[in-house]
Amino acid sequence: MSRGSWIEYSADCDFPIENLPYGVFHKKDEPSTAARVGVAIGDSILDLSYVQKNGFFTGSLGSSNCFSQDSLNAFMALGRPSWKDARAVITDLLSKDGAKSQKDNVDFRAHAIVKQSDAVLLLPAHIGDYTDFYSSKEHATNLGKMFRPTEEPLKPNWVWMPVGYHGRASSVVVSGTPVRRPSGQIMPKDAKAPIYSACRRLDIELEMAFFVGPGNKLGDRITMAEAEEHIFGVVVMNDWSARDIQNWEYVPLGPFNGKNFSTTISPWVVTLDALEPFRVQGPTQEPAPLDYLKDESGKGSTYDIHLEVELGTAKSNGAMQTISKGNFKAMYWSMKQQLTHHSVAGCNMNPGDLLGSGTISGSTPDSYGSFIELTWNATKPIKVSATGEDRTFLEDGDTINLKGFCEGNGYRIGFGPCTGTILPAK
Repeated sequence: MSRGSWIEYSADCDFPIENLPYGVFHKKDEPSTAARVGVAIGDSILDLSYVQKNGFFTGSLGSSNCFSQDSLNAFMALGRPSWKDARAVITDLLSKDGAKSQKDNVDFRAHAIVKQSDAVLLLPAHIGDYTDFYSSKEHATNLGKMFRPTEEPLKPNWVWMPVGYHGRASSVVVSGTPVRRPSGQIMPKDAKAPIYSACRRLDIELEMAFFVGPGNKLGDRITMAEAEEHIFGVVVMNDWSARDIQNWEYVPLGPFNGKNFSTTISPWVVTLDALEPFRVQGPTQEPAPLDYLKDESGKGSTYDIHLEVELGTAKSNGAMQTISKGNFKAMYWSMKQQLTHHSVAGCNMNPGDLLGSGTISGSTPDSYGSFIELTWNATKPIKVSATGEDRTFLEDGDTINLKGFCEGNGYRIGFGPCTGTILPAK
């Protein structure tokens, strides 16, 4: 049962009234040009374009058409005061006892509430730029041990700054979009020259990512004290990775075709206001960061978000097996530090820019966030319990779903699915 809304949902629902994540949708019987902004509540969507057109918002929100657009970018650009105003109005409308509760308004229910099962969920933003970081100390250490066993696993710069690279925004897709196995150059073991081949070591990366709200002008920077005012909200992300293509190409300039073929995100953007009850302190940073990266807010730097990786195969008939459980709070570098460092040289951030956390791995093998770690570079296969199959990397027909959620007192804050199924290479 719902705790405070006239929309009914179960206690383990991802989208209670305490959450209210934003997304973009249209009904299945509508053309894609009808896309607009909504908020998830239970198994339904509150159509914010209807709410806005019918005068429920005031001020800048009342005079804007930001919720009738096919992305969240315009709303993201309005900034935190408008985000807080919108959340307050939406909560009031959906509350059982809100001053403007619509529980008895039959017309409102008929026109403003859409079942998620009757909707098509789209990418929540027009993503102008996408950057992926490498901010899990455990993940970076594991890969260092695998590939540089005689050296220190972490490069010297890793403990001084959030290391990242610029990804490809055009291939960021919404949950449910199939993933085509990439092809490219690989260097077989003991070979003297590379070959062209379909990827043989297709992997996942369990990540979170955040969308930028108001940006900064070219030449300016965002400080640690300002960073949260520029973070709109968070999604779950799978940074699909072609390990063999990546391994051959990444020196000296970093990932390219091994990463740019697909990146999947969940469709609902969970706001920092919804995550606030789950704020916690992150890992101790030693050595202490340089002054511009120090968090002097006195508040926790990260969030207690449970994460899971589920695997299904073509033979498992839809059965999904949990193969990893981790937590976002294990990340060494925080979202605020990532955004601050990204802009420190004067890079201009824009509404809708997407910044990925990097693979999230914990300290135990069952909390690793990639197949290359879970199978320790293919030496310890994963057994698929439903079929008896082994997996070291992904095969055609395999499905991955990433889950994220916070456990509250009698409710959860969820992100919805982050799912993709592998199609054969062309």
